[in-house]
Amino acid sequence: MNLTFYGGCSEATGANYILESGGTKIMVDCGLHQGGHYAERENFEAFPYDASSVEAVFTTHAHLDHIGRLPSLVKAGFKGTIYSTTATQDFAKLMLDDSEHLLGEEARREGRPPLYGDDDIEKVMRQWKGLHYHQKVTVGPFTVELYDAGHILGSAIVHVEAEGKTIVFSGDLGNSPSPIIRPTETVPAADYCLVESTYGDRVHDDVPKRVELLRKTIIDTVRDGGTLMIPSFAMERTQDLLYVLHELFEKNEIPRVPVYIDSPLAIRVTEVYKKHEDYFNGAIRQEERITGSDILNFPGLTLTLTTEQSKQINDVHPPKIVVAGSGMSNGGRILHHEMRYLPDPKSTIVFVGYQAEGSMGRQILEGATEVRIFGEAIPVRAHRVNIPGYSAHADQPHLVSWVGAMKGLKKAWVVQGEGSSSAALAEKITKDLGVAAEVPKVGETVPL
Repeated sequence: MNLTFYGGCSEATGANYILESGGTKIMVDCGLHQGGHYAERENFEAFPYDASSVEAVFTTHAHLDHIGRLPSLVKAGFKGTIYSTTATQDFAKLMLDDSEHLLGEEARREGRPPLYGDDDIEKVMRQWKGLHYHQKVTVGPFTVELYDAGHILGSAIVHVEAEGKTIVFSGDLGNSPSPIIRPTETVPAADYCLVESTYGDRVHDDVPKRVELLRKTIIDTVRDGGTLMIPSFAMERTQDLLYVLHELFEKNEIPRVPVYIDSPLAIRVTEVYKKHEDYFNGAIRQEERITGSDILNFPGLTLTLTTEQSKQINDVHPPKIVVAGSGMSNGGRILHHEMRYLPDPKSTIVFVGYQAEGSMGRQILEGATEVRIFGEAIPVRAHRVNIPGYSAHADQPHLVSWVGAMKGLKKAWVVQGEGSSSAALAEKITKDLGVAAEVPKVGETVPL
């Protein structure tokens, strides 16, 4: 059995791996490269393998850096089955449709042809099959089982058996405990594993600290009469924020101010959440049964689907809270709010997720005094607050603990993180667990 790394090597995005045994190839994830632009150069390059030779793709979750190149894979000749949890299947259509629009705009600005179109997405969805956790699937010599990764709703760890050996792909692991979803499952034993390293060199604040920091930031911004901007990923982060705001308002721990979810995608994703409440953790499901309340809604919340509704937010005088995509300020409606309020010293921008190298969010977070939005120079005078504890990714202690739970592990490959983060986690795994760990190179093939 051979494993080849085609992405996610010393970068947090672009996850793409192929396993081959007895002439059968299966793939785990086929993601976009993201960072400075949506239309990264790598996304337009031809695949370094024959797409038609792949029998099946197993997708860990519906973030674009894990599914965003599936339409391109189908265009390139892939005719097999795409597998994931049923929740990921539902989210994928929303995410790919939104991606097609954003990628198309970026490609036009850069003078490129579109990466893919609506027809390609429809073909992808026709080839997609939903699974339940721990429902085993056989593809040639491979037996595949999905575990709950606890990262976003429906996220999965991919457990593969073939030739009497076991290899585990972490996907993205969750920052458990999460407000809404179940905790990350551990895998009892494996021969090999790939583990993500987005926060492989960092330790998050615990839940009480991150809630308290958000509460204090809201109170300070309201006192100053400013606007609180939260660039947020449409999936998981926005829903977690809705739940936390719901709790803070219900307990009268923050003043009642208007809250806007200014993201059509986040609004649609939230509806899918409500369809898959069986994936929620036990405490949330019990709360809903006892109180009968909608944990993702509260008085004063406005969902702005249309452009006209979005523009009307400007007519509401601060203080107010605006949650909008994209999560790294690379596009979407958050840019319009940032143009308006980044120059305002009374306002605050709060980062609640990973900001990739090259992204505008990373520039602001690292202290840029000026950024360019739609070609215009915008001064940054607003307060900046980083709450990495709200990340949906596990931190270093969680990652090491997850790897350490696998008995019989011979080797670990550290992927899906920037170079320094991956290297730090590899060193920690080797030192603390005595398991050989290394950061692979793109195109590297290893025999298992």
